[in-house]
Amino acid sequence: MNSIPDTGLRVADVQARCVNVPLEHPVRTSVGVVATAPLVLVDLHADDGTVGHAYLFTYTPLALRATRRMVLTLGSVLKDQPLAPFDLDRLLAQRLRLLGRTGIALMAGAGLDMAAWDALARARGVPLVELLGGTRRAIAAYDSHSMDGLALGTKRAALAAAQGFRAIKTKIGHATLAEDLEVVRALRAVVGERVELLVDYNQGLSVPEAVRRIRALEDEGVGWVEEPTLQEDYAGHARIRERVALPLQMGENWCGPEEMAKALQAGACDLAMPDAMKIGGVTGWLRAAALAQAHGVPMSSHIFQEVSVHLMAVTPTAHLLERMDLAAPVLARPLAFEDGMATAPAEPGTGIAWNEEAVRRCLV
Repeated sequence: MNSIPDTGLRVADVQARCVNVPLEHPVRTSVGVVATAPLVLVDLHADDGTVGHAYLFTYTPLALRATRRMVLTLGSVLKDQPLAPFDLDRLLAQRLRLLGRTGIALMAGAGLDMAAWDALARARGVPLVELLGGTRRAIAAYDSHSMDGLALGTKRAALAAAQGFRAIKTKIGHATLAEDLEVVRALRAVVGERVELLVDYNQGLSVPEAVRRIRALEDEGVGWVEEPTLQEDYAGHARIRERVALPLQMGENWCGPEEMAKALQAGACDLAMPDAMKIGGVTGWLRAAALAQAHGVPMSSHIFQEVSVHLMAVTPTAHLLERMDLAAPVLARPLAFEDGMATAPAEPGTGIAWNEEAVRRCLV
């Protein structure tokens, strides 16, 4: 992949801050609860004063300071380099060859990549989607919920349907199959037949139990089953896929396009859902989108909706954008959804800008 033509701009500085953002609804899963959104806010400064913004989601506050330190350390490697994201990506790959480009190092690099692309689009005066060769267009989204219980779950589902979302995801994996079925049926009763129901097991089942439960869901009108077993068990997912009729979704935990390639080669899934951070930022996403196209696999997004709305518009097999407002409380202009769809903002870059007063309140 060739580098973007040199704008004459260079990376002047990288700054990063830690915030812990309150969530309206804690993300409850079969394997744990994410009570807040611990984010690292990344600011990449070009030498003309242009600043690109991005954020990283560390899942646990325990990883905030280490991730920030890695962003700053890798950011120092990029200083004085041309503002050319493909070249910056290549440089980081070289520097991390022996350490390994995974974990916090991968996340930090992805944050720098997203911020660099934002800065470049701002410098060019165009939205990111247009810099990537696409056009701003409405992308269908699904409203992403968690293991909320019947009362809150049905309330959130009814609200999402009223807002025009044509797909809703809920997390299941309760102690019994009967509880899973109760939740799915309760949501179906609320949203009717026009709204697609998606379910996520968050890696909570063994392979045999996943087969048993998914088969029981086959008559419930479920659109996809996400990560029924350990995400790294591609062979296990392939065995499940051979034995059930519902489409399997996975990808939020792929660390780089290389892991995505292995999963697709193993026949582990029918659908793909990369995470902009874990797949390697904008640069990693573009490579993942090419893989999905080559394999004929519909590709959705996982969180990072502000960047993903641009990326989905240039993804050949684009499926659904995940709506989950992790960063909205610290953003100056959260991404807007209308009738269950979102369109990339018209302003230059990704549209990410900080609400500095809110950032100050959430600083760690």
